[in-house]
Amino acid sequence: MDVNLQKTFLFLVFIALGLLLKFKIKGKQELAGIKMIILNLALPATIFIALLSIQVEASLLLLPIIALLINVVLLFITPLVLPVLGIRKNSPNYRSAHLLLPSLAPGLSCFPFILEYLGEEYLAKAAMADLGNKLFVLLILYLVAMRWHYKTQGITGKSKVSKFKNLCLAMISEPVNILIVAALILLFTGFNLTSLPYLISESFSRLSILMTPLVLLFIGLSVNVKRSQFFEIASLLLVRAGVVIILCVGIILITEITLSQDRLLLLAFGLSACSFWPFAHIAAVDKYEKKVAEGSKTFNQNYAISILAISFPLSVVLILGILTAGNQFADITTLVLLASLLLLLGFIYPLILKFSKVNRNQKEEIIHQIEGSYTLRQVSDNS
Repeated sequence: MDVNLQKTFLFLVFIALGLLLKFKIKGKQELAGIKMIILNLALPATIFIALLSIQVEASLLLLPIIALLINVVLLFITPLVLPVLGIRKNSPNYRSAHLLLPSLAPGLSCFPFILEYLGEEYLAKAAMADLGNKLFVLLILYLVAMRWHYKTQGITGKSKVSKFKNLCLAMISEPVNILIVAALILLFTGFNLTSLPYLISESFSRLSILMTPLVLLFIGLSVNVKRSQFFEIASLLLVRAGVVIILCVGIILITEITLSQDRLLLLAFGLSACSFWPFAHIAAVDKYEKKVAEGSKTFNQNYAISILAISFPLSVVLILGILTAGNQFADITTLVLLASLLLLLGFIYPLILKFSKVNRNQKEEIIHQIEGSYTLRQVSDNS
């Protein structure tokens, strides 16, 4: 069996182990402890190493812009799609999905397969493109999340300057943001991971090793997907994939990308699973809303973690299928057909719900008419 395919199964095994551990770890405090390790140690160390490992080349600077474009377009398209799929506007689920769907997590769901099918050169390109995505998920989505927090909780007593000041203080108090700034300073002053003292580089490397297994176990421990919720989230992600492919077709046509490998790179990167970083922002916001009732919170953590749990296997299946088929999916016509199929599959569930609701309303109306007719007949007979 292919090594990268084995890695995929390994990731799924860790999620399954998390599901099994739910029988042992039932307390919220235990789960919160794992989350704290991820947010304050494993994730900051991972992003610190990732930034210091990047070799910046002028010829590759267009790639982060393309990745950022995909993020931004998804951010503006998502609120148009969510109500159509049956998610109530301005609800905690709505805001959670709106924050997660535009994000990308190529490290787990995309990079291993790009390396296997396209080679190291394209892996370097993907890593460079991820800079734009990282800027979006770490900074822009954090600002969006905090803005929604202020708006939802009605925090109006503060001026815009005061809100911005508090937002900046919240950002610099997060360990991940501190290490991002530190890594960028070191990167632009000529340092990289190998030039750091062994004690520092090895400490961060060992903390980073915790990242993947802990995140996957946490997803398994946290996920609580109801049957109806599963189909709803699957519909969301299928529509997201269809929109991404249409967007990739547009980028291919506008930038005149002709090499099939470049097209496959763009597709694989764009179809990456939803990122864990927006969930980190959701968790940060949730810390400020401990005394707020569940229905009044800005986000729904359980719904967000369910999106992450379903997003990963779905993205891996799509990416593996496209890269395995190779040049067949580098054709524009094939991509349009695939996007149409994904959009159709994504809208099937909400359409079924809509028709079932209409039929139920019609049945209730007929029953009311029959009951009304029966009541009138009784009154007539009594008179």
